[in-house]
Order: sequence, then structure tokens, then C-alpha cells
Amino acid sequence: MGRVTAWNTDHDVDLLLAFLNTRDEEEHTDVLDDVEQWRLWARKRDIGEPGDPADLRPLRDALREAVAGREHAPDIAVDLRAELRSGIPVLAPTTAAGLFMAAALRLTVVGDWDRFKICPAHTCQWAFYDRSRNRSRSWCSMRVCGNREKARTFRERAKT
Repeated sequence: MGRVTAWNTDHDVDLLLAFLNTRDEEEHTDVLDDVEQWRLWARKRDIGEPGDPADLRPLRDALREAVAGREHAPDIAVDLRAELRSGIPVLAPTTAAGLFMAAALRLTVVGDWDRFKICPAHTCQWAFYDRSRNRSRSWCSMRVCGNREKARTFRERAKT
């Protein structure tokens, strides 16, 4: 084994967001509904053996529930190995589920798990990563979902 390279937080954020957003509420699509679509998705992200997408749906849905802060998020167990590489302990996932869980664990350890959020717009529900300094961002996009919500509440106030 070669030298352990520096861990990249952005890679974990991007990977986890992509996984959380394999379901699209606006388009009514789910990458995990189609084996070939899942394999293409996984290949684009350099995920070795992607496994059966149906096996990953409970993990994705549980992670989305947890990100949304819902108390009824189901408990999920994922087999995950740890190894000592070049004198450094590292998570060594052996499955796609392990890869996603390892990313979530690393981001939890560095205190960034709470930066993952779900857009509250019912037609959106997109997962996003809050990069604001005070972690107060509410919408996936202020230009789209935030603007729609503000316009809707303005119209409701104008009616009364």
C-alpha cells in the first residue's frame, strides 16, 4: 500500500450529497429504481462495485431522515472496516453502502454533519450542504426555492 493521501472533506461532501439526491422530488425520479442507471451513476463517481440499488435505498432514506432532523429516522447497520495504513488508522469501506457511511462518519467527526440539510420546499426536498458561517441557511437555493416561498408568503399577506 502506498502512502496515505490527505483526506478531502469536499470529496465526502460531494459524494454524500450526490447519494442523498439520487431521488428527485421535482422530476419524480429515483436513480435507485433502475439498476443500469445506478451503475452509470456509480461509475461516474468511481465507485467500485456499486451493488444492488435496492439494498442502498434504506440507507439513503435513513440518512435523509437523519439530515432532516426527524426523530423517527430508522437505525441502519452497515459493515465497515477500519485499517491501519502507513501507521494511520483509516476507514476502509468494502461496499458502496460502506463508502457512503464512511463519508458520513468522517464528516461527523470533523463537526460538519449538521451542515447537511433538506430543503423545506415540499416540491424540492433537495439535500444541500450549508456553507454559511453561522450554519443558518434554510433553502437549497435562495434564487429558486427561497424566492418561491417568499413570493408565496408575500401573496398570502397581500390577500389579508
